[in-house]
Amino acid sequence: MRIVFLGAPGVGKGTYASRISVILGIPHIATGD
Repeated sequence: MRIVFLGAPGVGKGTYASRISVILGIPHIATGD
């Protein structure tokens, strides 16, 4: 499964991605990592 969050800096993409990864039990990969 691939989920992509797009948006301006500081809108909470990483926060939502982290929460969704815990809920769905999937890894969270950030392009900056």
